Amino acid sequence: MRGFSLALALPLLAGCAAREIPVEQRMAMAAPAVTVTANGETVPVGTSNADAADDPAIWRNPASPTHSLIVGTDKKAGLYVYGLDGKSRDFVDAGRVNNVDLRDGVAMPSGPGVLVVASDRNDVAQAKLALFRLDTATAKLTPLGTLAAGSGEAYGVCLYREGRTLHAFIVLKDGRINQVAIDASGAQPTGRIVRTMKLGTQSEGCAADDRTGRLYVAEEDVGLWRFDAHAAGSTAPVKIAAADGRNIVADAEGVAIAAIGADQGYVLVSSQGDNAYAVYRLSDESYVGRFRIARGSVGSVEETDGIDLMLGDFGPDYPGGLFVAQDGHNDGQAQNFKLLAWRDIALALGLPD
Repeated sequence: MRGFSLALALPLLAGCAAREIPVEQRMAMAAPAVTVTANGETVPVGTSNADAADDPAIWRNPASPTHSLIVGTDKKAGLYVYGLDGKSRDFVDAGRVNNVDLRDGVAMPSGPGVLVVASDRNDVAQAKLALFRLDTATAKLTPLGTLAAGSGEAYGVCLYREGRTLHAFIVLKDGRINQVAIDASGAQPTGRIVRTMKLGTQSEGCAADDRTGRLYVAEEDVGLWRFDAHAAGSTAPVKIAAADGRNIVADAEGVAIAAIGADQGYVLVSSQGDNAYAVYRLSDESYVGRFRIARGSVGSVEETDGIDLMLGDFGPDYPGGLFVAQDGHNDGQAQNFKLLAWRDIALALGLPD
């Protein structure tokens, strides 16, 4: 481009202006990114020719890691359960469920198990949480009901355990965040909003760290924020990183945590505007680096919405841990999710795995 000035153009990449710049130019203007390749992928979601696949959640099978499961949303239709081979093991017609998270060892009437919680936006005026039990032996989801989660359109969701209480943070489209205490032990699950936090504009992706009591939320055109996750904690946000067109190119979307030890690790955010992922150190929130998912044995990844990450043993195909990213293009097919080994990402970024 004649007369192109990087210094003048970078501010345009913050906010809505970023989407008016061709993606190739956004990639050229952003900070450098290393490349990695995926080791696997899921079958496409059932909704074709649409922005449909959105957010994944990982359950690791401690007894047989290769039999771990992934729950993923088709935000036009419902929830899928996938094996690490990428095949669909179950589908529940839940309508417009956007984001999803899960926790193991949750008290339920039939005994402790895996509770899956999705943000339910079937009614755009009244947010709900849709609850399911995941049978890890059969990979089947059983609906448990829905919980009221406040007025507004449900968007993001992530779970947090404080002591013996399970909380869901539901991120509403306008940037409000309701913290809902969930009790799934009775015949009908119950929930109550214990507090509300607020970001200024449209937000979605979030992840909560049970170890440190911190909540991370992506405000799409602004950047990555941190909150105190404790129910009695401060509601004031702390900015970690701006969507400035360098490290994060708007939209800032999915958020995931690489938990290492008692309180160390990394927080990752999808830099959707330039098909990349930015990584920050949890201890001091310093910038670590960026990566992209290039074409390899499976396709490349573009325009990622939701991501999830869990470290640990997932078998020989996923050493170090499993990273799952929604793929917004998927080579012209319906959207799906790509599966990567954490060790490949860590090595590419020069991090200990």
